Amino acid sequence: MKRFRRHGQESQRDKLKQELFQFNKTVEHGFPHQPSALSYSPTLQLLSIGTRSGAIKLYGAPGVEFMGLHDENAAVTQVHFLPHQVELVTLLDDNSLHMWTLKAHKGLSELLEIGRFTLTGPPGALPSVTRVTAVLAHSSGELLLLGTEGGHVFIVEVPGFRELEERNISLDQVASSVPEDYIGRRNLEHVEALQENPVNPNQIVIGYGRGLMVIWDLEKQCALQHIPATQQLESVWWTEDGGYILSSHSDGSYCRWMVGGEDENEEEEKSDIPYGHFPCKAISKIVQLPTEEGPPFLLFSGGMPRASYGDRHCITVIHSKTHIALDFTSRIIDFFVIRDGPQHTDPSALVVLVEEELVVIDLQTEGWPVIQTPYLVPLHSSAITCSHHVSAIPLKLWERVTAAGDLQKTHYSKKPWPITGGQNLAPDPPQRDLLLTGHEDGTVRFWDASGVCLYPMYKLSTAGVFHTDADPNDNMNQGTEGEWPPFRKVGCFDPYSDDPRLGVQKIHLCKYSGYLTVAGTAGQILVLELNDEAAEQTVEAKVVDLLQGQEGFRWKGHTRLDVREEPVLFPPGFQPFALVQCQPPAVVTALTLHSEWKLVAFGTSHGFGLYDYQQKNNVLIKCTLNPSDQLAMEGPLSRVKSIKKSLRQSFRRIRRSRVSLRKHHVNNAAKVVLQLSAQLVIGAELAEMELAPVQRKIEARSSDDSFTGLVRTLYFADTFLSDSSHNSPSLWAGTNGGCVFAYMLRLPPVENRADEPVTAQQAKEIQLMHRAPVVGIAVLDGHGAPLPEPLEVAHDLARSPDMHGSHHLLVISEEQFKVFTLPKVSAKMKLKLTATDGSRVRRVGVAWFGSSRSEDYGESGLVVLTNQGDLHVVSLPAVKMQVQYPCIRREDVSGIASCVFTKHGQGFYLISPSEFERFSLSARYLVEPRCLVEVPLRSGSSNQHRPQPDGASSSIVLRTTLVTVMFCFVAEVLQEIQKSLEGDQSVVLEMQVMSGKSLWTGEFS
Repeated sequence: MKRFRRHGQESQRDKLKQELFQFNKTVEHGFPHQPSALSYSPTLQLLSIGTRSGAIKLYGAPGVEFMGLHDENAAVTQVHFLPHQVELVTLLDDNSLHMWTLKAHKGLSELLEIGRFTLTGPPGALPSVTRVTAVLAHSSGELLLLGTEGGHVFIVEVPGFRELEERNISLDQVASSVPEDYIGRRNLEHVEALQENPVNPNQIVIGYGRGLMVIWDLEKQCALQHIPATQQLESVWWTEDGGYILSSHSDGSYCRWMVGGEDENEEEEKSDIPYGHFPCKAISKIVQLPTEEGPPFLLFSGGMPRASYGDRHCITVIHSKTHIALDFTSRIIDFFVIRDGPQHTDPSALVVLVEEELVVIDLQTEGWPVIQTPYLVPLHSSAITCSHHVSAIPLKLWERVTAAGDLQKTHYSKKPWPITGGQNLAPDPPQRDLLLTGHEDGTVRFWDASGVCLYPMYKLSTAGVFHTDADPNDNMNQGTEGEWPPFRKVGCFDPYSDDPRLGVQKIHLCKYSGYLTVAGTAGQILVLELNDEAAEQTVEAKVVDLLQGQEGFRWKGHTRLDVREEPVLFPPGFQPFALVQCQPPAVVTALTLHSEWKLVAFGTSHGFGLYDYQQKNNVLIKCTLNPSDQLAMEGPLSRVKSIKKSLRQSFRRIRRSRVSLRKHHVNNAAKVVLQLSAQLVIGAELAEMELAPVQRKIEARSSDDSFTGLVRTLYFADTFLSDSSHNSPSLWAGTNGGCVFAYMLRLPPVENRADEPVTAQQAKEIQLMHRAPVVGIAVLDGHGAPLPEPLEVAHDLARSPDMHGSHHLLVISEEQFKVFTLPKVSAKMKLKLTATDGSRVRRVGVAWFGSSRSEDYGESGLVVLTNQGDLHVVSLPAVKMQVQYPCIRREDVSGIASCVFTKHGQGFYLISPSEFERFSLSARYLVEPRCLVEVPLRSGSSNQHRPQPDGASSSIVLRTTLVTVMFCFVAEVLQEIQKSLEGDQSVVLEMQVMSGKSLWTGEFS
């Protein structure tokens, strides 16, 4: 019977929960998924990116970030800052226009949508009449010119979105002024481009799809000049002095036209096809910018020879005698040039947005090197396969990792980041945090995760230890001398792996000793140490046979990687000195490191092992393979599917359900009598005791289910195993079949550690009743606190564990949390999860939650993520549910699988292949952007230069307040997804995997 708590106790605990726990999604790290539009404000010095999922993101100086989300599930096709204002306009592919502003509220500002507008044509008009294809934000800041598919130009007053019908430029008006010989040969088609005269804001050029360009006077409402190009038009550019117009075309040519010139037909003399006489691809955008001294810069995208280089994504930069074709890693979305100097006319940096990354080129340093980006870094330059977070890094280790990373960045420009809008006013992070990401190409990347920006620090490659197909002498960054076009490879996005077996699956870093262990797809476990100097050494592989001589098994998966026998030169940084190779070479599923004991434990689907990396010896090998588990022998890369096995299991389920149904009918009469008497007893008990939560029946898993021997978790602990008076080092392992193994370890004295062997002896074995997979193990000391990390006490960063009171073992399975006493291993208490709400544990971690009200108070708790995407906090040692928050959509299987927790109640998960969402469960620890943007007043001299998209004329405090996550799908689509999930969720997930997409498409978390 439950004890009733007093109301005062409950309300006091609820108040304490509010001081400890608070859920926030704080910031998104990485590169936006599927970017579709780019814009820049020279005055605000803010960059804006729109995406296909309807998101709009603004970036300034590192730490200055804003994010908004359109309600419509439509792609952003264009973004334009309004000159001299803090508004910007977005155009979506559903033809709607949206006005956004940075609105101040209580001294803080957020990016808010303040209006939307859709062009409406005359009754009965075709949709093409009002389909917007080109947008021009007029330098007055009061007008928006909208070119359409029907050839019309509509003029709209902003920010109110009021159409000025009397000022519209109709296709008939333009056509009537065009020479008859031109209009007779072709119609004008859609408006492809709109540009304003830099020296006369009353003049604009309207570029039509077929090639015709018309200079139009907005005040007099008449055409001033016609430029009769004959090739399909792609873009136009009006030079700074207003004297010339450049046009680029679909045949790979660009033309230079004099404004006001009399001889308009000498097109051949003004035309140029930069890359030869063979058919070329279109030049999609062209820009020409003057310099204070010397010739102008000419930049254009595209124009490559179609047959030879049609698959290249290039921007050509020509200045004086320098001509380079920058070859990017993915499709170019857009580009702009940042200008520097006294008059802000000298081009200083080229900013290019491509589909998979943002690249910034320094145009003022010889060789035009790349400037490293402090944000918007492509996390997925090789696909992310795992993550590992380490909190509170010691300064010495941090400086050594930074120094090793700096040696890898010598090819970058020394110039500072050129986008400097706003000031980052967020307080300095209280500690230094590292996020380590493992990748498909065998690399481990170290990120500074202390603040708002996820900054790249260092990259470790494990491929050098093995023989791969890659040629180490292959330099992809430089083109061959004399090659035409003069290509230069730029960008770091490279999704192709030389060998899928190199993929990193598990990482564990000891922040105190500098030891790192990395495990991969082909059963390889590398142990590395941090070295400040380059070293040449041979890494010998220690083979571990996890099958332990069991007969009748044949591995059908991939082979192991071939280790280099010759010495390898490793650069400064983490260098491997030991290698363990599991046989069969299956994916490593669990890994942990104890740097104080110099031991590494690892597990696969066949068993687990313990390795002494000081003596380079195996200490323990345990096979956990079930004799009936043939699927564990096939491996993740095997194409062999056990159809017989799945059919056999299906028939067993059918037979089991029929047997239970038959028994139900036979015993039905007796059960009715029992049920009636039971109801009377239950009714009497309910009158006296509190009703327990409704629990669903959980069917015990069969022992012959696939992968029951797969090792899910490994854990080192110094605790009581043999008796309650002698503690000893121990290793704990949990499997997919609900089994927990405990081994007592004997470590020799420190003075004999290098000579005497470490021994392991099995002490306990626990089999959970429902055979649910064990996903976590922890030992609680006499005070109920989790044991500290290795070397944490030695560095005076944690209190010594209480060894006088009795220790407890906490076993976390997918279905429940169960506490056992030690050393007897008798069950003490448990908390059921699956039985109460049907969810299963997917991720678990121990975190410390500090009170937001009192610096001295805090609690340890378990942070749990379920397969429903919900976050739970469970108290320790009482094992009681504290709070629950929805975090990830349950359909987002990839997001749930990628989640990683920190030691202070924060977490990261992938919302797309290239973005981490950061969240916090702690009321005290919160990392979020806080920024101030000071907008300088326009100088009088700036009027003589090209009107650029502008910002505000006063200073406001800007703080990013992330817009509440909204589902982008309409109700009908959600209902269809729900029906399909209820019908057969496995079919939906299989379709996702086959298509290479996730259900986050169209969503922005």
